[in-house]
Amino acid sequence: MPALAHGVAGGDAQFLETAQGVQFWPYLYLGAKHMFTGYDHLLFLLGVIFFLYRLRDVAIYVTMFSIGHSVTLLLGVLGGLRLDAHIVDAIIGFSVIYKAFDNLGGFRRLFGHSPDQKAAVLVFGLIHGFGLATKLQDLSLSPEGLVPNMIAFNIGVEVGQLAALAFILTALQLWRTTPSFTRQAALINVLIMAAGVALVEMQLVGYWSGA
Repeated sequence: MPALAHGVAGGDAQFLETAQGVQFWPYLYLGAKHMFTGYDHLLFLLGVIFFLYRLRDVAIYVTMFSIGHSVTLLLGVLGGLRLDAHIVDAIIGFSVIYKAFDNLGGFRRLFGHSPDQKAAVLVFGLIHGFGLATKLQDLSLSPEGLVPNMIAFNIGVEVGQLAALAFILTALQLWRTTPSFTRQAALINVLIMAAGVALVEMQLVGYWSGA
């Protein structure tokens, strides 16, 4: 899959490959754009916060995801750690399936308990960070100013994440006040899981076909 999968496409990719020196604000903007348009990340985060009613809990889980995402994004681009992009994105798709399945009570029914969700969010955050890193590694980024640029990009990712979460949380809060939430919550999580399955399938097809 091209860099489009994580919001780095067309003119954005061209800019990243031609930019020289420190470009703090453009990198910050592109990081925010990546997260705000990253449907795979947003689906996972929607699953994570779907049944979180206290802002303190939302903050804890989102922080765990952010820590994981930031570590592997910077480690991948600055440290040169490379993984197959299709496999990483397939695991990201699986993270969407995992969280929706947990929201549906699947683990409790199968095993009698749910796995540690904070640890799961942190681990999947690490994978999501690698998802973007693999796309940036496909671009010829200038080494001049790369460290401050990547820091700016990562800050932008967090800004975009907060903006997207504000929208999602507002919509969820409004929905929770209606009788339809209880009736439709399971259906929405089934749809989230189906989207995760589609993401996994798409990436595995790309992996085996060499696309």
